Amino acid sequence: MDVNGTVAEGFEPVRDAFARNFEALGERGAALAVYRDGRKVVDLWAGTKDVDGTEPWRPGTAQVVRSATKGVAAAVLLLLRQRGELDLDAPVAEYWPEFKARGKERVLVRHVLNHRAGLPVIDRPLTPEEALDPLRGPEAVAAQAPVWEPGTDHGYHALTYGWMLDELVRRVTGLGAGEWIAREISGPLAAEFWLGLPEAEEAAGRAGRVGRVEAPEPTGALRARPRRSVTEAYQDPDSLTRRAFAAITPFPDQNEPAYRASALPATNGIATADGLARIYAALIGEVDGVRLFDPATVELARAEESAGPDRVLVVNTRFGLGYMLHGSASPLLGAGSFGHPGRGGSLGFADPESGIALGYVTNGFRKTVTADPRAQALVRAVRSAL
Repeated sequence: MDVNGTVAEGFEPVRDAFARNFEALGERGAALAVYRDGRKVVDLWAGTKDVDGTEPWRPGTAQVVRSATKGVAAAVLLLLRQRGELDLDAPVAEYWPEFKARGKERVLVRHVLNHRAGLPVIDRPLTPEEALDPLRGPEAVAAQAPVWEPGTDHGYHALTYGWMLDELVRRVTGLGAGEWIAREISGPLAAEFWLGLPEAEEAAGRAGRVGRVEAPEPTGALRARPRRSVTEAYQDPDSLTRRAFAAITPFPDQNEPAYRASALPATNGIATADGLARIYAALIGEVDGVRLFDPATVELARAEESAGPDRVLVVNTRFGLGYMLHGSASPLLGAGSFGHPGRGGSLGFADPESGIALGYVTNGFRKTVTADPRAQALVRAVRSAL
């Protein structure tokens, strides 16, 4: 596999790990960017633009990053809080009165970000057409009763997270989350990240086609197997796990222009590796004169809010405010790292102690929800280079 791009001196192991992902882990097309203290030190790409095609991946190729979108979306609420426009400890209904129906009066804005709202499911899943309507998702969540007492436990809000966040942003600013990101984050940073791919970018073919790829058969005597409880949770149609991921049924075709043009802050951001890394770099430091989070907001983002058994993912997870934190479910660079993986592969995170920000995007989605082996190999290589 021909790997394109550059690495700074000392980061050669990262290039080697990126190449091995193609040789040993079934990678089809991918890109990786790493910033250190606001300066890009890794910029790599290889493979094909489309998971099922032959056109080569080029600089500027973007992909759907699934739940890695959540970390960028979380920055919107934290920046609104930083600017004094949003109180994380206020009830959601203070900004969105319709939300308080059916026992949700005590759901706080904080609970939306730390996955403690008790609203990972909706009783009637939305159709793909309904899901792309920016009004229908928030309406469904507003009409939903919590499945546990808000604030008392945590469980991953796989899709409902986005509808709650989007409506909060709209009520506070008058803009959807995608519009706000374009104006206040991506635009000032010149970062290639879109929540709602513009028509001109779609016409220019910026986004590649994504799809499911199977992992190579493991070798050796020991083979990692998912815990039986996890397997059973994903198989049981009545489990919170299945219901959370089925809040849109059937799930839309992620390659359709209509899907890519919509704004689902939980799942359909489209980014280059550089765009994702650049945003995280600006969360923890200055990038070309732009810094997003002040030091207090960085600490707020990565302070542990939820930890332990996750009622949806059925493994131990750790969350700050909108971000997954370093732990067994999603190993990042170190104890102080914060970020978010995307189901099937992609990853974005920042590590304030080392000044590292990483963005990894791929067109080949695997069954993994959090710790994808390809992303983890890259994280280990970055760690070894420090």
